[in-house]
Amino acid sequence: MTKPLIEISGLYKVFGRKPKSVMERVKQGESKDQILADTGHTVGLKEINLKINKGEIFVIMGLSGSGKSTLIRHFNRLIDPTEGQILVEGTDVMQLSQSDLEEFRRHKMSMVFQRFGLLPHRTVVDNVAYGLEIQGIEKSKRLETANQWLETVGLKGYENQYPSQLSGGQQQRVGLARALCTDAEILLMDEAFSALDPLIRSEMQDQLIELQEKLHKTIIFITHDLDEALRLGDRIAILKDGELVQQGTPDEILLHPADDYVEAFVKDVNRARALTVETVMNPPASRITANTIQEAIAQMKGIKQDYAYHVTEEGYQGVLTKEGLLDAAKQDSQEEIHEEIYEEVPAISPDSAIEEVLMESISSEFSLPVVDEEGNLQGALERSAVAEIFADNSEGEISLTQS
Repeated sequence: MTKPLIEISGLYKVFGRKPKSVMERVKQGESKDQILADTGHTVGLKEINLKINKGEIFVIMGLSGSGKSTLIRHFNRLIDPTEGQILVEGTDVMQLSQSDLEEFRRHKMSMVFQRFGLLPHRTVVDNVAYGLEIQGIEKSKRLETANQWLETVGLKGYENQYPSQLSGGQQQRVGLARALCTDAEILLMDEAFSALDPLIRSEMQDQLIELQEKLHKTIIFITHDLDEALRLGDRIAILKDGELVQQGTPDEILLHPADDYVEAFVKDVNRARALTVETVMNPPASRITANTIQEAIAQMKGIKQDYAYHVTEEGYQGVLTKEGLLDAAKQDSQEEIHEEIYEEVPAISPDSAIEEVLMESISSEFSLPVVDEEGNLQGALERSAVAEIFADNSEGEISLTQS
């Protein structure tokens, strides 16, 4: 099994004059509010354990005060933990000297901020090239690289503008290009899109997904928005009051919330839009591999239901019914199975959102065949599985105004 790129274990952060003095109380499970009232110390993070894999978008989410922004600042040691270990490719970040830490920040991790963090007196291209300047890269080379990234994020022609001349979405594209320009392996994005209008925010999410398909960076993305987390994240960690309450894939979070707090997050999510066919499909129950009608009828006798999926060496072919085969056999039972015998049942992609295939699923009397790009039968989408997505999941509802 491949080792994770980043490992965080036993991470605690207490803010105050003597954080070590309250660690025992934190570990004994005293509440954040009680410790603050008694000692004046604030518990920022409590026993965080995470493993982040190379090339994934790992989303850390939670409400205001949950500790998510505190956590992301530990990755590059903008904040030092009170206790715990942070390993990046096996290197203990806590043991780095000041000069090694500076090199680590310059070459290993880049950061994209919520409020863009651009230098107002520098042109767009100089802002993008800033990280390379810090690395000591020669001017013509860094400007060439910066211009390439500006073109990548759709800002060719804006090189000599200043940040104040750009819209919020354009400024955030500059921030993204600047972070990518250093070719750092790890990208830290702290509420990077939350200051943008909804339409621009959606466009930036699209662009990040598109870039990630090409670049395969390791991206740690902070958000308070579950829809954004579900859309971007390969895996999601949810924080509450500095504690990790659940981590898993978007599907796991949606379908199996760990507690009432997570359930309250997911209850209003459009599951049909967030979940893919692959998430809820079942293995295809019945296959027929025959070439002739007679052989297919013989195979059908061993099948409980009155239809099956016809699969040959060339892949999925169509849906056959017992009735259809018997009717065809009246003409010539030795004849090879041909297109006219198949039922009119649409094949669907495992990557499709449930929302996209909802009408086909409801209107079909058969479970829909799930077929991949190579034509292989991957599963079957049953109407009952789709219905379960819409089942009432509101028990244990809590207010999300709590922090």
